[in-house]
Amino acid sequence: MADTIRDCTVKGSRVDSDAICTLNTLQTNASALEQVRRERSHPRLQLQAMRGFLERAGLTVEELDHLNIIHVTGTKGKGSTCAFTDQILRSYGFRTGFYSSPHLVQVRERIRINGQPIGKELFTKYFWQVYGRLDETKVGTMPSYFRFLTILAFHVFLQEKVDLSVIEVGIGGAYDCTNIIRRPWVCGISSLGIDHTQILGDTIEKIAWQKGGIFKPGVPAFTVKQPEDAMVMLRSRATEMRCPLWVCPELEDYQADCGPLRLGLAGQHQRSNASLALQLSHTWLHKRCLPGGTGDLYVPSQEVFPLGLADTEWPGRNQTLKHGAVTYFLDGAHTMRSMQACVHWFRETAAQHERTASGPVARVVLFNATGERDSAVLLKLLVPCHFDFAVFCPNITEAIASCNADQQNFNVSVENMLTRCLDNERHWHLHNGLGNTKGPPLLIEDSLAPEKKADTLVFPCILSALQWITQGRDPVLADPAKRDLPVKPSIMAKAALLCDAAEIHILVTGSLHLVGGVLKHLDAASSK
Repeated sequence: MADTIRDCTVKGSRVDSDAICTLNTLQTNASALEQVRRERSHPRLQLQAMRGFLERAGLTVEELDHLNIIHVTGTKGKGSTCAFTDQILRSYGFRTGFYSSPHLVQVRERIRINGQPIGKELFTKYFWQVYGRLDETKVGTMPSYFRFLTILAFHVFLQEKVDLSVIEVGIGGAYDCTNIIRRPWVCGISSLGIDHTQILGDTIEKIAWQKGGIFKPGVPAFTVKQPEDAMVMLRSRATEMRCPLWVCPELEDYQADCGPLRLGLAGQHQRSNASLALQLSHTWLHKRCLPGGTGDLYVPSQEVFPLGLADTEWPGRNQTLKHGAVTYFLDGAHTMRSMQACVHWFRETAAQHERTASGPVARVVLFNATGERDSAVLLKLLVPCHFDFAVFCPNITEAIASCNADQQNFNVSVENMLTRCLDNERHWHLHNGLGNTKGPPLLIEDSLAPEKKADTLVFPCILSALQWITQGRDPVLADPAKRDLPVKPSIMAKAALLCDAAEIHILVTGSLHLVGGVLKHLDAASSK
């Protein structure tokens, strides 16, 4: 079986699509879901199971030691921290591997070599190698989606002989499947907050305990300024694990030696992520150049470190795209603290754009939230932005979902997704003093809901929402080939404000998956 698989790995996009579709079956694998339920009450079984899957894929935990890993967790900013770190070390000429989640458009984005998602041919080749080994050795069990991708990332990085790997934790730390790593070179914890409470616990102390689970004996660890209760717990975990723990200085503290630091990522909150990345990068370099060296707080060089920070890119986080008269502000904020940071960034950045506009500007928020997240709290934070329209849609890129295998989610039904959108709309009404208006039935074919309030609309997919908001003024979305569902005249009549405005500003937030779906339509290159 394995030989047959290898023969067909690089024969074009159909094989790549087959790999993605096969990967998606792991989202709903019945035995995998049963395993998750069983492990929930015995979390240590999760790492035991992961080691078993790793060995079945032909890898060992000892081999992972050769990846020279930087392991990063946190509630907010861990992905940005990893992106800064990866860019800094690439600036020194090292060949880097970077594993992150979730992806925005293509699943291949999760596994990067030298900052770029691995190509379709490499993804397909390595996917079938790993899947084939697991399939041949299964006894009724295959790893879940995230576990499989984690194993695949390790396999890719070993095969591609990277100098180091930057590994972002999925959820938590202590029992996350990435924590089979035994000997990272350095660990980092970005800003902590309340998220994933059903898995990690409902207090900051419980969450900090989970995050501190990535600490390893003798391995230097760094964190940023944290809430007091979280910091106490992290110090306790560091003592328990017998590892040194440092709190990173403010970014301004570096400037006496290297001058003002410019960041490639927008937003004031990125400054703590950048400081953490500087310390992680220095510690890794210190060990690389001086084997046996120990980590320590460090002032970066005046050349390479600042260049790495300035050159960092991380789509979907405080990202601005201008398409003609339409400007998109993209941020996947999905916790209270990250939404507060998003609102601060949006109000500041949008105001700068409005000052140069030739006339009135229409403001629109496109929102969705998933899972256990409290939409009401997130939406309340958005009210002071004074949007002209609040638009809601599920994380479905377009009406024909089969075209978007990378972004399919088989764990939630379409009806549940649309019901969540209507709930979000009701929360918006309440926060804006519009009353608790009961939404109409779900109407997907030729009408949209609701029609009673001019300031809110719910659409069945991302493309139809974008087409209504932009009113043909974005040249990318104006393409007739992208025409989606028909819109009733009564809904089109609400669009006069959008048609008359000199510019349209659209904040897309609440979910990285929503941001990814928007980027799929706005950036053709990212969809290839």
